[in-house]
Amino acid sequence: MNYYFAPMEGITGHIYRRVHGECFRSPDKYFTPFLVPGTKKIFRNREIQDILPENNPGLTVVPQILTGKSEDFIRGARELQRYGFQEINLNLGCPSGTVVAKGKGSGMLADQDQLEAFLDEIFSALDLKISVKTRIGLEEPEEFSRLLTLFNRFPLAELIVHPRLRKDYYKGKPDLEAFALAVRESKNPLCYNGDLFSKEMVRQFTEQFPSVDRLMLGRGLVANPALLNELYGEPGLSKESFLHFHDRLVEEYRGVMSGDKDVLFKMKELWFYMSHLFTSPETYMKKIKKAGSLAVYEEIVHALLREQEIAPKTFYTF
Repeated sequence: MNYYFAPMEGITGHIYRRVHGECFRSPDKYFTPFLVPGTKKIFRNREIQDILPENNPGLTVVPQILTGKSEDFIRGARELQRYGFQEINLNLGCPSGTVVAKGKGSGMLADQDQLEAFLDEIFSALDLKISVKTRIGLEEPEEFSRLLTLFNRFPLAELIVHPRLRKDYYKGKPDLEAFALAVRESKNPLCYNGDLFSKEMVRQFTEQFPSVDRLMLGRGLVANPALLNELYGEPGLSKESFLHFHDRLVEEYRGVMSGDKDVLFKMKELWFYMSHLFTSPETYMKKIKKAGSLAVYEEIVHALLREQEIAPKTFYTF
């Protein structure tokens, strides 16, 4: 089985990836949060820092591009080739209203003829691997059949399917009937993404779809950074390994951010997911949210680790 780490905007940047790979089993690929090619400067300095090989040592990283213009994708992909990348991912999944309104992300699924022209132009112009991460449509699951036919016309490196509609955002359950259609009809290598939050959920999925050998994990892997260790039959998360991971993140963020307030905000964001790891986290989470300094925050985290345990059978729900 090949396991991938999904891109999560604001969370899975190069510092997080590097520390995660240092502390736990790495996925086969880390996908970057989306890059947006500009009309004057192709990528912002922050985006360049995120993809620099020296900031991702020993990791297999796939940059993801978000754009509705084929010429911008081509310019961005060629710039990424200069840094040594030979696979680029196209974002057709982002459901954000501002993104969709600009005809990007899942907004590109609205006009499949235009999407086909876009794909034809980028595949004609570029000599590298291009993968696609997509939803199954905007409004109705019936849209997906035509999308599959469209994708089958191109030699995708991978088709990564998150089987929700754009209108679903991340609510409800993934449409596994739609994904089953992809299993039957896709001519491209297929990867599944969506709501695999635990070892048991991965087991159930693979029993249902035994031919699928590529899984992309996102929220579940942020919630439990040792999930891949568990999937490979290795020891799971301990309080010691969690604390080491946590403290390394704080250390690395402090090295690049302008002040402790920024570090504090970044760590609070992670706790929306990581709080599910512990037996009775509610009181501590309230205190973490209210913490006004990094020193107070760290005292609360250490108290949580002293006074609570890793939940023996955590079930992640979001």
